[in-house]
Amino acid sequence: MRLLLDQNLSPRLLTLLADLYPGSTHVREVGLQAADDDTVWRYAAERGFAIVSKDADFHERSFLRGYPPKVIWIRRGNCSTDEVTAILRDHHAEMLAFEGDEEGAFLALG
Repeated sequence: MRLLLDQNLSPRLLTLLADLYPGSTHVREVGLQAADDDTVWRYAAERGFAIVSKDADFHERSFLRGYPPKVIWIRRGNCSTDEVTAILRDHHAEMLAFEGDEEGAFLALG
Protein backbone atom coordinates (compact mmCIF):
# COMPACT_ATOMS: atom_id res chain seq x y z
CA MET A 1 0.00 0.00 0.00
CA ARG A 2 1.37 3.39 -1.01
CA LEU A 3 0.31 6.34 1.11
CA LEU A 4 -0.01 10.01 0.18
CA LEU A 5 0.35 11.91 3.43
CA ASP A 6 -1.67 15.11 3.66
CA GLN A 7 -0.17 18.44 4.69
CA ASN A 8 -1.47 18.06 8.26
CA LEU A 9 0.91 15.13 8.81
CA SER A 10 4.66 15.28 9.25
CA PRO A 11 6.87 14.36 6.27
CA ARG A 12 9.05 12.52 8.84
CA LEU A 13 6.45 9.75 8.72
CA LEU A 14 7.88 8.67 5.36
CA THR A 15 11.15 7.63 6.98
CA LEU A 16 9.47 6.17 10.05
CA LEU A 17 7.11 4.01 7.97
CA ALA A 18 9.25 3.21 4.91
CA ASP A 19 9.56 -0.46 5.86
CA LEU A 20 5.77 -1.00 5.89
CA TYR A 21 4.63 1.46 3.23
CA PRO A 22 7.34 1.62 0.54
CA GLY A 23 6.75 4.08 -2.27
CA SER A 24 4.72 6.41 -0.07
CA THR A 25 5.09 10.17 -0.32
CA HIS A 26 4.00 13.44 1.25
CA VAL A 27 2.14 16.24 -0.54
CA ARG A 28 5.19 18.45 0.08
CA GLU A 29 7.44 15.98 -1.77
CA VAL A 30 5.31 16.23 -4.92
CA GLY A 31 4.66 19.98 -4.87
CA LEU A 32 1.09 19.77 -3.54
CA GLN A 33 1.58 21.37 -0.11
CA ALA A 34 -0.62 24.34 -1.08
CA ALA A 35 -2.97 22.41 -3.39
CA ASP A 36 -6.70 22.21 -2.80
CA ASP A 37 -8.32 18.93 -1.81
CA ASP A 38 -9.57 18.23 -5.34
CA THR A 39 -6.03 18.41 -6.76
CA VAL A 40 -4.68 16.13 -4.03
CA TRP A 41 -7.59 13.73 -4.65
CA ARG A 42 -6.89 13.56 -8.40
CA TYR A 43 -3.16 13.10 -7.85
CA ALA A 44 -3.74 10.16 -5.48
CA ALA A 45 -6.37 8.54 -7.72
CA GLU A 46 -4.25 8.81 -10.86
CA ARG A 47 -1.14 7.39 -9.21
CA GLY A 48 -2.55 4.66 -6.99
CA PHE A 49 -2.06 6.26 -3.57
CA ALA A 50 -4.32 6.05 -0.53
CA ILE A 51 -4.71 9.48 1.09
CA VAL A 52 -3.87 9.63 4.80
CA SER A 53 -5.17 12.71 6.58
CA LYS A 54 -6.37 14.11 9.87
CA ASP A 55 -8.75 16.29 7.83
CA ALA A 56 -12.43 15.25 7.77
CA ASP A 57 -12.84 16.80 4.31
CA PHE A 58 -11.32 13.75 2.60
CA HIS A 59 -13.58 11.50 4.68
CA GLU A 60 -16.64 13.38 3.43
CA ARG A 61 -15.35 13.37 -0.15
CA SER A 62 -14.92 9.59 -0.05
CA PHE A 63 -18.62 9.19 0.75
CA LEU A 64 -19.60 11.37 -2.19
CA ARG A 65 -17.14 10.03 -4.75
CA GLY A 66 -16.22 6.56 -3.60
CA TYR A 67 -12.78 5.47 -4.69
CA PRO A 68 -10.17 5.66 -6.04
CA PRO A 69 -8.44 6.89 -4.05
CA LYS A 70 -9.00 5.18 -0.76
CA VAL A 71 -8.95 7.46 2.29
CA ILE A 72 -7.49 6.73 5.71
CA TRP A 73 -8.59 9.20 8.35
CA ILE A 74 -6.50 9.57 11.50
CA ARG A 75 -9.15 10.46 14.06
CA ARG A 76 -6.88 11.97 16.64
CA GLY A 77 -6.81 15.64 17.43
CA ASN A 78 -3.49 17.09 18.43
CA CYS A 79 -1.10 14.19 18.55
CA SER A 80 2.56 13.64 17.96
CA THR A 81 4.24 12.17 14.91
CA ASP A 82 5.21 9.20 17.09
CA GLU A 83 1.53 8.60 17.90
CA VAL A 84 0.59 8.71 14.20
CA THR A 85 3.46 6.34 13.45
CA ALA A 86 2.15 3.93 16.10
CA ILE A 87 -1.38 4.09 14.69
CA LEU A 88 -0.23 3.34 11.15
CA ARG A 89 2.06 0.54 12.34
CA ASP A 90 -0.51 -1.02 14.67
CA HIS A 91 -3.16 -1.06 11.92
CA HIS A 92 -0.93 -2.26 9.08
CA ALA A 93 -2.77 -5.56 8.56
CA GLU A 94 -6.14 -3.78 8.67
CA MET A 95 -4.91 -1.25 6.12
CA LEU A 96 -3.71 -3.97 3.76
CA ALA A 97 -7.10 -5.69 4.00
CA PHE A 98 -8.76 -2.31 3.34
CA GLU A 99 -6.60 -1.84 0.24
CA GLY A 100 -7.99 -5.08 -1.19
CA ASP A 101 -11.59 -4.38 -0.19
CA GLU A 102 -13.62 -3.87 -3.38
CA GLU A 103 -16.29 -1.84 -1.61
CA GLY A 104 -14.49 0.12 1.11
CA ALA A 105 -13.55 3.71 0.28
CA PHE A 106 -12.80 4.96 3.76
CA LEU A 107 -11.03 3.70 6.88
CA ALA A 108 -11.05 5.56 10.21
CA LEU A 109 -8.17 4.91 12.58
CA GLY A 110 -7.67 6.35 16.01
